[in-house]
Amino acid sequence: MEHKASVLENLAEVRAMIKRHKRNDALFAAIGLICLMLGLITLMLLFWQLIADGYPKFNLDFLTEFPSRRAARAGLLSAWVGSLLVMSVTFLTAVPVGVAAGLYLEEYAPKNWFTDLIEINVSNLAGVPSIIYGLLALGLFVYMLDFGQSILTAGLTLGLLILPIVIVSTREAIRSIPLSIREAAYGVGATKWQVVYDHVFKYSYGGILTGIIIGMARALGETAPIITIGALTFIAFLPPSPITLEPPFLNFEWLSSGFTVMPIQMFNWLSRPDHAFHVNAAATGALIIIVTLLMNGTAIWLRYKIRKNIKW
Repeated sequence: MEHKASVLENLAEVRAMIKRHKRNDALFAAIGLICLMLGLITLMLLFWQLIADGYPKFNLDFLTEFPSRRAARAGLLSAWVGSLLVMSVTFLTAVPVGVAAGLYLEEYAPKNWFTDLIEINVSNLAGVPSIIYGLLALGLFVYMLDFGQSILTAGLTLGLLILPIVIVSTREAIRSIPLSIREAAYGVGATKWQVVYDHVFKYSYGGILTGIIIGMARALGETAPIITIGALTFIAFLPPSPITLEPPFLNFEWLSSGFTVMPIQMFNWLSRPDHAFHVNAAATGALIIIVTLLMNGTAIWLRYKIRKNIKW
């Protein structure tokens, strides 16, 4: 009887402990949900304020007119074209190098102190403030390599900025592939490259693409490194077109052209005392946020769709 009573007493204590832990879990979940909702509500209110302030400029003329000293005539043409060209250089420089580096470090690199040192530095570089990349680019690309204050310099700068993000996201996507997939491929006689390309890379493509889009979305809104390398705050012309009607149909003069981007143009308008320019800045800020949200939403949708089609 004493033994039975002892067991029942221990059982009651265990049940009380489980009940207490469940209550603590529910409390923690509620606190987390409240914090999440506070952040989202604050963001939505600020976003709504931007839309309300910039609503008068939500028209086609705002996107097709050059900046002007008159707020009513000022547009965003040179800024969004400059952002598009800079993002093109960023994509072409950061994505191939980042994906290749991630594949090499995860699948080919030997596990020793040197690769461990590289991994630690790549992870640390992902958290370095963007202004540091601007100072690095100023000394390396502008002065040492003499690229000048150009679209090429801006694209390479932002490419360096998102390169660690692409590498880390590529490695994490590759690590999510079960080891059994590799073993099955090796079991039927596949080579190392066939395993990596036909199985590992294709199955991890969704995660890699998500990291790339998120990195590009971050680069789109960066201001500090672009200011550091000397982006123009007022520009009333477009860079030369990358495509021509004459052979070889490609023109690379735009890489050395002066430029501005949407965050810089927004900063310029905010520095003006006239309230009408602040309306232009609000419209630009809302546009940047909308594009960023669309890019992140596209990344989430693509990842879900690609993973849904994967049959292990």
